[in-house]
Amino acid sequence: MAAKRDYYEVLGVAKNASQDDIKKAYRKMAKECHPDLHPDDKEAEQRFRELNEANEVLSDPDKRARYDQFGFNDPMNGGGGAGYGAGGFDFGGMGGFGDIFDQLFGGGMGGSARRANAPQAGNDLRYDLRISFEEAAKGCEKKFDFYRSEKCEHCSGTGAKPGTSATTCPTCKGQGQVRVQSGFMATIRTCSACGGSGKIIKEKCPQCSGSGRVKKKRTANVRVPAGIDDGQTIVMNGQGEPGVNGGPNGSLYIVVSVRPHKLFKRDGSNLYLEVPISFTTAALGGEIEVPTLDGTVPFNIPEGTQTDTEFRLRGKGMPRPNSTYVGDLIFTVRVEVPTHMNETQKELLRQLDAATTGKEYKERRTFADKVKSLFNN
Repeated sequence: MAAKRDYYEVLGVAKNASQDDIKKAYRKMAKECHPDLHPDDKEAEQRFRELNEANEVLSDPDKRARYDQFGFNDPMNGGGGAGYGAGGFDFGGMGGFGDIFDQLFGGGMGGSARRANAPQAGNDLRYDLRISFEEAAKGCEKKFDFYRSEKCEHCSGTGAKPGTSATTCPTCKGQGQVRVQSGFMATIRTCSACGGSGKIIKEKCPQCSGSGRVKKKRTANVRVPAGIDDGQTIVMNGQGEPGVNGGPNGSLYIVVSVRPHKLFKRDGSNLYLEVPISFTTAALGGEIEVPTLDGTVPFNIPEGTQTDTEFRLRGKGMPRPNSTYVGDLIFTVRVEVPTHMNETQKELLRQLDAATTGKEYKERRTFADKVKSLFNN
C-alpha cells in the first residue's frame, strides 16, 4: 500500500496557505480530474479521492490545526490517519477506525469500512448546461432544475415506517463495521448484516423504501462568466446532496456545452472567420463589411490582395473569463471567381487578359520560371 502524501503537497499549496488559496487550488484540481469527466479512469478517481480528503482536512481550521500538529497520527481520529473520506460519487473513504490497532492492521490490510455514525460528505452531482455561442461570449444568468437525494420527510430520514423504529444491528452493535481476526492480523469490514448502517429496519418506510432519502426537485441559478469555453465546468459548492451525520454537502458540477456558431470558429480567446470577396475588390482594393460579435465593422482591403490572406481585428474576439482581456478576430479572405457571367462580362475579362503583360501575376511568373528551369536541364 503506497504511503499517503502530505495534504499540502496533494493540493500544491504552501503550509502557510490561506483558506482562500486552499479553496482555489482544490477547485482547480478537482475540476481537472473529476470522475464524471474521466469515466472508467481509475487514476483520476483515486486522484479525486485524494484531493477531497486533503481538502476536507485543510479547509477545516480545527482539523487543519490537528493535522499540522500530529500529521496522520491524530489521536482524535484513531491515531493513524486524518482520512476524512472522499465525499461524493459513493467511492467510500478511509476513516478513523476508533483505535490504533484497527488503523494499523484493519486499514493497512484493506479495511475501508467506516463507522455507521461517522460524518460523510454528500454526493457530488453533475448538470449539463447547453448555451448559445453569444451567451458564452457575453456571459449570462441561467436558471435550471435538478434532482438530488434528500432526507425523507415521511420517516424523518430513519428509513423505518412511521410508528416503528429501526433496531441496533446485533452483529456490529451499531458500529456498521466488524473486525475479522486472522491469526495476528485483523481487518475491518463493512457489516454485511446491516450494510454498514448500524441499524436493522424490519418495516421500511413506503416513501423511501427504507433508504431514508427521496429524490427532490431543486432549482438553481448560475452565473455563466463571459468567455466560458465549451466543456468547461462551473462548481457550485454545497449544492450537491446533503451529507450524513453532520458531513458537508457535496458540490454541483455544471458542465457547459456551447453550441457552434454559423460563422465563427473559436480557438481560446481568438475567433476565426472566412470572408469571400470579389475578384475586383481583391485586385483594386476596397471597403468591405466584416461581421463581429458586436455587429459589422468596415475594413479596407488593400489593392492586390491574394486569396487566403489573413487580417486581424484586435479586441474583437472572445473575452477571457473573469478578466479584462479580449482576444482578436482573425479573418481570411477568399477571392471568389465569378460564375454564370453574360457575354459582355466575359468580353471585358478577355480584354483585360489581352492587356496584361505578365508582370501583373507574380506567382504565374515564378511558376513559369520553375517549369522552364526543370525542362531546360
